[in-house]
Amino acid sequence: MGHLSITAIAAKLDEYEGKEVELKGWLYNKRGSKKLQFLQVRDGTATLQCVVGKNDVDEATFECAKQLTQETSIVVHGTVRRDDRSKLGFELGVTSIEELHKSVDYPISPKEHGVAFLMDQRHLWLRSSRQHKIIRIRHTIVKAIRDFFDDRDFVLVDAPIFTPSACEGTSTLFNVDYFENEAYLTQSGQLYQEAACMAHGKTYCFGPTFRAEKSKTRRHLTEFWMVEPEVAYMDLDGNMDLAEDFLCFIVERVLAKHRDDLESLGRDVSVLEKIKKPFPRLRHDEAVAMINKAIDDGSADPRSAGTERLDEAHEDASATHDLERASEDDDFGAAHETILTRMFDRPVMIHRYPYQVKAFYMKRDPEAMERALCVDVLAPEGYGEIIGGAQREDDYDVLLKRIKEHELDPQDFKWFLDLRRYGSVP
Repeated sequence: MGHLSITAIAAKLDEYEGKEVELKGWLYNKRGSKKLQFLQVRDGTATLQCVVGKNDVDEATFECAKQLTQETSIVVHGTVRRDDRSKLGFELGVTSIEELHKSVDYPISPKEHGVAFLMDQRHLWLRSSRQHKIIRIRHTIVKAIRDFFDDRDFVLVDAPIFTPSACEGTSTLFNVDYFENEAYLTQSGQLYQEAACMAHGKTYCFGPTFRAEKSKTRRHLTEFWMVEPEVAYMDLDGNMDLAEDFLCFIVERVLAKHRDDLESLGRDVSVLEKIKKPFPRLRHDEAVAMINKAIDDGSADPRSAGTERLDEAHEDASATHDLERASEDDDFGAAHETILTRMFDRPVMIHRYPYQVKAFYMKRDPEAMERALCVDVLAPEGYGEIIGGAQREDDYDVLLKRIKEHELDPQDFKWFLDLRRYGSVP
C-alpha cells in the first residue's frame, strides 16, 4: 500500500487494520530495550508509536532502529495494529526502516529549554509538539474566520500593504522608501474596505498589519494579522451583533476540533465553553463606574481573581493604592481593562467611548454628542481588546472637519471623502 499520512490511517482505521502501510516522516523520540524499540515517528499530521521487535525484523533493521537519532528522516513500513491506549487508536508494527538522512546533534532535545534559546532556534522549534499544536489551532482559527464571513455572503477584498497615509495614530507607522516617495506599512485595511463595501455591500480583508510601537507586552505586536469587515447599511448595534456571532463561531469551531490539543497545552477549556451569547454590553460611563467602584472598595488587585498565570495582568493592574481611577473623558488603560474583564466569564462589549479619544472616522452619537458610536470587545482573563469597531461618519462635511481636526491632509483622503459624496449610507 502506498504512502499514507498518520491521520489518514486513523480516520479509516477499520479499512487499514492488519494491512501494511508506508509512513514518511522524522524520528521525534524513542525508547527501547534489548528486544524492543519504540519509535515516536512524526509525519507532520501527527506522531505515531512504531514498534520494532527484534524477533519481527532482520538484524540490520533492528540495529537501524537502535541507532536512529532525533529528527532523522525515515521511511517506515509496517502493519497497522489497533491499540486502544493510543489517542490515535493504533500503532505500527514495523517490518522495515529506510534512513534517508541522519540528523546529528539536533539542538533541541526533549529536556526543558529557555524561551530565548528556543526563539533563536525558531526554524526548528516549529517541529516540537507544543508549537505543532499551536500552529494547527491557528490554522483552524484562520479557516473559521474565512468560513464565517464567506458563509454570510461577505466578499474578500485584499487591501494594500503599502499605504500613503495613517489610519490610526501617525506615531505608529513604519516609513518605507517607495520609489522616492514616502509610504507606510499598513496599520489597517479598513479604509479600503469602506470603498469596497459600497460596491459589494459586505466585504472583509484579512492580512498582516504593522504597528511601530516599541513594547514587549502581549498587547503591542509589531506585526499581526487582522480581519476587518465593513458593511453598508449597518449601525452600531448591528456591528456588536456581528462581533458577538463571530467570536462564538470561532470558539465553537476550535473547541470541536482541538479540545485535546488545548488541554495538553494547559488551556482550561471550561473557560472557552462559557463563550456564549449574549455578551455583556456596557456604555463607557457604566464601565468607568464599575472600575472605580472596584478600585475604591479594594477589590481591584488582579491577583485575587484567577489571573495568577497571567504575569502581565499583574503588571497591568497594580495594587489598589497605585492605581488611578478611570475617567469618563478618557480611554481605558490596560489596568482598567484587566479589572473590568475579570468581572465577567465571557467577552464584554464597551460602547460609546468619548469621541475625542477615538479615530476621526467614527460617528458621534446624536443622542450624546460627546460620545462616539464605537465598541471595543474585551476578552476575559486580562487579555484586553480583541475587536474594535464603530459606525462610520457618513456625513461629508462632518468627516472633512474631523480630518482637519486630526491634522491630517484632506488630499490624502480625497477618495475616502468621495464615498460620502456619492451615495453615502450608514
